[in-house]
Amino acid sequence: MSYIWWSLPLTLAVFFGARKLAKRLKMPLLNPLLVSMVIIIPLLLLTNTPYAHYFAGSKILNDLLQPAVVALAFPLYEQLHQIRARWKSIISICFIGSITAMVSGTAIALWMGATPEIAASILPKSVTTPIAMAVATSIGGIPAISAVCVIFVGILGAVLGHALFNVLKITTKASRGLAMGTASHALGTARCAEMDFQEGAFSSLALVICGIITSLMAPFVFPLMLVLFA
Repeated sequence: MSYIWWSLPLTLAVFFGARKLAKRLKMPLLNPLLVSMVIIIPLLLLTNTPYAHYFAGSKILNDLLQPAVVALAFPLYEQLHQIRARWKSIISICFIGSITAMVSGTAIALWMGATPEIAASILPKSVTTPIAMAVATSIGGIPAISAVCVIFVGILGAVLGHALFNVLKITTKASRGLAMGTASHALGTARCAEMDFQEGAFSSLALVICGIITSLMAPFVFPLMLVLFA
């Protein structure tokens, strides 16, 4: 496959530039991933660069997703004392949140007439990208569509999550962190970490647990949803 040499340096320069801007201005809408997409996508269109060529040139970043998932075990290890103290509540919250995320997205998609393949791609929308793509593949979905859904949900949570918490008067850091990690995975967790260390810790914990629960439950939930909406 052909590739363009400048895709990797462009991606890194835009992302780190956007990250620096977000830290300086501290505005939720200036999420580094969102800003990077707003800059890079129009640039690819203007230069008539095929996405396949851009992807091939920066494939190393995609390959790093797998070790990144393994690295998620570290925050889980750091929070073992929290798990021991509140494991029943944490596991219950993450389980209910994971099931709700899978059922709601899949039900809406099937209700609106989506094919099983599209519905399967939407089901793992609330877990981190590598896990979502693997889950989608295992249940007959399209990994690329799952990745797009994950990014959309993550940006939505990172931008609007804390505003919603404030409106609902949810102030407990553990509650905010668990909710964000369950619904908005890594992007929501990054936003929590910017706001408060404890929020970030609980969010990273929920991210890992929900990823495990979704991986285990998706093969059972999806066929059941197909039967219910057949």
